[in-house]
Amino acid sequence: MDKHESIYLDGSWEAPHGDEWLEVIDPRSGEPVASVRLADAVDVDRAVAAARRAFDADAWPLAERLATLRSLHARVSERLDEFADLISSEMGSPDQFSRQVQVGMPLGVLDTTLTVAEGFSFDQPLGPSLLTREPIGVVAAITPWNFPLHQAVAKIAPALVAGCPVVLKPAELTPLSAYLLAEVAHEVGVPAGWLNVLAGRGTVVGEALATHRDVDMVTFTGSTAVGRRIGALAAETVKRVTLELGGKSPSVLLDDLDPEAFASAVQTSVGFGLMNTGQTCAAWTRLVVPEERYDEAVAIAKATAGAVAPTLGPLVSQTQWERVAGHLQDAVADGAEVLLGTATPTPPTRATGWIRCSSVG
Repeated sequence: MDKHESIYLDGSWEAPHGDEWLEVIDPRSGEPVASVRLADAVDVDRAVAAARRAFDADAWPLAERLATLRSLHARVSERLDEFADLISSEMGSPDQFSRQVQVGMPLGVLDTTLTVAEGFSFDQPLGPSLLTREPIGVVAAITPWNFPLHQAVAKIAPALVAGCPVVLKPAELTPLSAYLLAEVAHEVGVPAGWLNVLAGRGTVVGEALATHRDVDMVTFTGSTAVGRRIGALAAETVKRVTLELGGKSPSVLLDDLDPEAFASAVQTSVGFGLMNTGQTCAAWTRLVVPEERYDEAVAIAKATAGAVAPTLGPLVSQTQWERVAGHLQDAVADGAEVLLGTATPTPPTRATGWIRCSSVG
């Protein structure tokens, strides 16, 4: 089992002040794959100070930022399999999904960000005036576990392009890919202080970042409850805040669809709802169809789910399994019919991983 005793701080790997250790569990087996020493509020002070020094020095010109991030894209591409294997081990994604989505998607986001930036004008004439876009300052990025590399890149890349140093706090369940990203960033020459990575608990590191007076902006992706908390904490120092939170997204099919289009829409809806084992904030959570086409939709949905289910990875943790199982039980209590599997799935153990919650209603 790998041991990660350091945090990435001010351009080097440093021992954290925090002394708590956390095991990273492989959802496929339920076995630990790494242990990580967690940062604390003192480490947040150190990281934010490093980022502030980098910002105040203003010594990383835009052209160099773009060139370095292009090198980052190339290096992540070269190590795609390594990133994918690591994400599979910490998050449980099947190999193909890890390569095509968990790593392929952030590479696409990084490429698009750089392409836009290369043609973007930060200064724009506006009548007799000049509109100048300036970096906001130090950015705290707090990311979720379901798409660990994508969410990190989607926050880090625009911030660095704009001239904003970043302190990244990855989710407790999936810190390994963030540390590998820091390693690659160091290799390609991201200057000291511009990217700092602290594994830590949200209640400690996350809250310290949200309240820190030298953090100018917080970007968070995760639950609505935690987002509400971060927004309230950040408001005390009038930070800029961006929140990408949970939703309840329906897929609505109207009665004018021909049979082929209707079948395709049901298949797409079910497939998208089950993507990443349903652990996606943008996943469609329910399908709304005309009552007279209910039986048709049920038959197609059942067949689609049955075909997709064997390709799904495990849920990320026992906590997530219990949450999904609870949703299933609530649905059955409200009158839902279980079409695949059972209404009372067998609880998983470390020996089985978190893959047994496979019922579809």
